[in-house]
Amino acid sequence: MPDVANVEHAHSSIGLDAYGLGDAKRVYWNLTPAEYYEHAVRNGEGVMTDEGALRVLTGQYTGRSPKDKYIVDESSVHDDIWWGSVNQPVDAALFDRLQQKVVDYLREKPLYVMDAYAGADPNYRMPIRLVSEAAYHGLFAWNMFVRPSVQELASLKPEFTILAAPHLHADPATDGTRTPTFIGLNFEKSLIIIIGSLYSGEVKKGIFSVMNYRLPKMGIFPMHCSANIGPEGAAVFFGLSGTGKTTLSADASRTLIGDDEHGWSDDGVFNMEGGCYAKTIKLSADKEPEIYATTRRFGTILENVPLNEDRHPDFDDASLTENTRCSYPIHFIPNASDTGMGGHPKNVIFLTADAFGVLPPISKLTPEQAMYHFISGYTAKLAGTERGVTEPQATFSACFGGPFMPMHPTVYAEMLAEKIREHGSNVWLINTGWAGGPYGVGSRIDLPYTRRMVHAALEGELDNVELVEEPFFGLHIPKAVPGVPSEILNPRESWTDKAAYDAKAHQLAQMFRDNFKKFEDRASAELLAAGPKA
Repeated sequence: MPDVANVEHAHSSIGLDAYGLGDAKRVYWNLTPAEYYEHAVRNGEGVMTDEGALRVLTGQYTGRSPKDKYIVDESSVHDDIWWGSVNQPVDAALFDRLQQKVVDYLREKPLYVMDAYAGADPNYRMPIRLVSEAAYHGLFAWNMFVRPSVQELASLKPEFTILAAPHLHADPATDGTRTPTFIGLNFEKSLIIIIGSLYSGEVKKGIFSVMNYRLPKMGIFPMHCSANIGPEGAAVFFGLSGTGKTTLSADASRTLIGDDEHGWSDDGVFNMEGGCYAKTIKLSADKEPEIYATTRRFGTILENVPLNEDRHPDFDDASLTENTRCSYPIHFIPNASDTGMGGHPKNVIFLTADAFGVLPPISKLTPEQAMYHFISGYTAKLAGTERGVTEPQATFSACFGGPFMPMHPTVYAEMLAEKIREHGSNVWLINTGWAGGPYGVGSRIDLPYTRRMVHAALEGELDNVELVEEPFFGLHIPKAVPGVPSEILNPRESWTDKAAYDAKAHQLAQMFRDNFKKFEDRASAELLAAGPKA
């Protein structure tokens, strides 16, 4: 196979000297997807499936390693960061030593450089650069970020850079790291370094973390959400993994703005990305036809998806991980937006998969309740998914994306409340979990019913319906939703044992209160009053 010289590809006039990599052995600038395929296969990073996707195995890490992620604690950012178990501090000297270790290592490797933008709106986008020893990372960046034109590349000056050395390992004894893996974010240097993890989600979420720090300083609300647009206007969908965020936003009847990360400016919403990174476990053509179709295309990356002897993907096989993924450019979705931008959302939807069977399948929130539930970021783990887990467990992730939010959650919640008040947005809490009892007793709410409730909310069918306040969380439940059995709308009525429901509701309410204690010092009286009533 002929080698591809770096001079044959368009790239920024800003070289690699600034990172100490000006004398790197071989640099491949901004390759095409076909060329990334060739290099990835030649390097042993992946294989082609029977239908043209690139399957990659990421080794030890099939997900992010949050305990190995750090932010350099320096005076310029110290007061802005919400330090703790999520935003772990590291001193600049340790980062500098590891940066030099990465540079010394990468200097001897063929490097793949991808220049792109984070942010579809030209007014707010951030030029970024990925430098990695893995060709597959280059294709991932091509898929996931906003691709510049050849003309834009010539003048592109990166404002943030990632140096990725996935096959290098830190030495905890001499480097001072927790493990051989280290992901470090340095705002003063505008630099992220990745050591010891091939998982491409570290690339994506590293840049998202930067945008979540950068955008609020520009007066823009950053959101871990999907977004689409219909005749009535835009809608955004917040939700943790497994709640249906990607599934419910990939709606053939609406235009997809993006499936994961957005900003909300004075002009409306915009996608931070140029692609999608969807979970594929149990993916099927029947339930998610648009996403399934992308897995059969050249250019899509399948991460940790088992293949049969014919190299056909088996999306039901979780033997490698439950976190199987596909990465593809957003234009692989037929109804995707050409611009990645929309107006101000008329509807904001919070998704939760409540395995306790307590929360209503749909309820309307006040602005204060929206802030409370946004900060809480609740969903539930299922029994049986982990050893020793015999009943559902509550999971709370602030702002529905806690691991990627450098600032205090109330900063983002106040921005949300300001936006929904200014633009008169409706806020809905949608439970995609269980009704009639908890997991193991009740049943999961049928997806067609959930879709009908979402459509009713988006299309204005619920704007003037009668609402009933339930007693435990103070949520306002529509008395009727066209096409949905009324008996499932009020969760207490769907339980045979009403006393058991009351006990479970009290239990979940207490979990919410216990989780919210860590935010109370920054919360207003109105916000605290928006919590559970029981």
